Amino acid sequence: MGSKKTVWPKGLKSWGALKDHCRQDLKKRHLRDLFRRDPERFTRFSVEAEGLLLDFSRNLLTRKTLKLLNRLARETGVEVMRERMFAGEHINNSEDRAVLHVALRSDRDDPYFDGDFDATAAVHEVLDRMEAFVHAVHSGQYAGHGTGRHLTDVVNIGIGGSDLGIEMAVGALANYRAPGMRVHCVSNIDGVGLGDVLAKIDPATTLFVICSKTFTTLETLTNARAAREWFVQRYGAEAVRTHFVGVSTNHEAMDEFGISPANRFGFWDFVGGRYSLWSAVGLSIALGIGMDNFRALLAGGRAMDRHFRDAPLDANLPVLMGLLSAWNTNFLGCNSLAVLPYDSRLARFPAYLQQLHMESNGKARQRDGAKVTVDTAPVLWGEPGSNAQHSFFQLLHQGTQQVAIDFLAPVQASGPSQEQHDLALANMLAQARALSDGDCPQDRSWGQSPGNRPSTTLLFQKLDPETLGKLVALYEHKVFVESIIWGLNAFDQPGVELGKRLAREMTDAVAEPDGFQGGDASTRGMLDAIARWR
Repeated sequence: MGSKKTVWPKGLKSWGALKDHCRQDLKKRHLRDLFRRDPERFTRFSVEAEGLLLDFSRNLLTRKTLKLLNRLARETGVEVMRERMFAGEHINNSEDRAVLHVALRSDRDDPYFDGDFDATAAVHEVLDRMEAFVHAVHSGQYAGHGTGRHLTDVVNIGIGGSDLGIEMAVGALANYRAPGMRVHCVSNIDGVGLGDVLAKIDPATTLFVICSKTFTTLETLTNARAAREWFVQRYGAEAVRTHFVGVSTNHEAMDEFGISPANRFGFWDFVGGRYSLWSAVGLSIALGIGMDNFRALLAGGRAMDRHFRDAPLDANLPVLMGLLSAWNTNFLGCNSLAVLPYDSRLARFPAYLQQLHMESNGKARQRDGAKVTVDTAPVLWGEPGSNAQHSFFQLLHQGTQQVAIDFLAPVQASGPSQEQHDLALANMLAQARALSDGDCPQDRSWGQSPGNRPSTTLLFQKLDPETLGKLVALYEHKVFVESIIWGLNAFDQPGVELGKRLAREMTDAVAEPDGFQGGDASTRGMLDAIARWR
């Protein structure tokens, strides 16, 4: 008889050792005491690299914990899978695809290949076309149809990976906006967002960017067709060729829509939507902040790629964050992660990370099809800075559920007042301390905060394009590390397909409820109510 297959990852020796260590050494320990006993705790449990300072000293762990987590990384094959990804192997096994979003921010001489396909050369060909287009728009060489007026408004129409990263980056880098340029993002199918944008733009000075790899996504195409109809009524069908751009690989659909072949920018199957802001999907970002700043964003991502590939495990920022996530989720029971940026420019960063984390690792099946045996992908949520303190911090401090926390902040203000930003930094440091220390144990008053709540802090000098690129790539690689530990494919999303299919089925039913014969009692009851109230 063959040997029994190891249950992943619970059957691994390092996993069992971590479980024993947690139960025997840490279950009754308190962060307050760990800091008291070790004055060098910050030095031992922080890493500075690539202009980012990662302080994980406020996590419930010791040097033994780190040693065992590094063993877990090696036993699960983090290093091996990392090399396979960079080598262009088809580690997206369910879709038989390479995973080469790292090629999107490559240098021209970086050797990234998908089989015989030179990914680096293809990426830079598109980047060069983007650069020429952006410069033409900004200089006025590419201008409004028939008027010669500068294009000043960009309306990005997409959803998911074709929207969240764009909205996040444009907001984060508002201080670097190209003069006179405004970027608007439209995603939701209900028409509210599109209607609000159309009410404040001039068709003669507006460029619409339709972002959809297949050019068939229901939400995107619904909004795109509505925008086209609005535009044609005011400016004529001939102008569509000038004022609409497509980021897609479906040329037949773009022909039908009326998008000029010169205004089409493609990308590739080795890039998943939630990893695509670095590609032509980021055209609206480049139009908003200028191509030089967009290339700085790419340079930041590239720097983090090299750090992830080359740094040893115990000094590797994405590896440490991925291991901390597994430790907090699987051993300390934190099934939720709050991301709290103390900079309002990063207001949409938690929303961007929600898709990156939960679409990548929110899965109950492993790479080989086996059921997962441990918790995966903690629920991610968050809000900026001190707003959050007056909203949900009560739960973080005294709630019955354990929540892991990521604090993020620049030292230099993104707004006009360093004095005010210093207050934000003071609040962040105070909250991290209160969450870990809690009240004095002698204080038995009602409302006592127990402390011992884990948090990690990412500090950086300023929020500029390069730093944002590093932050995004850091979290991308963190998600990858988590997926390897949990045995997942982080680069597919089969769970969303059922909802899409049923939505297509329900579209006709909502339009004509009386003709719908299927569904359950709830569906039929809700359709009756829709028919009554419409």
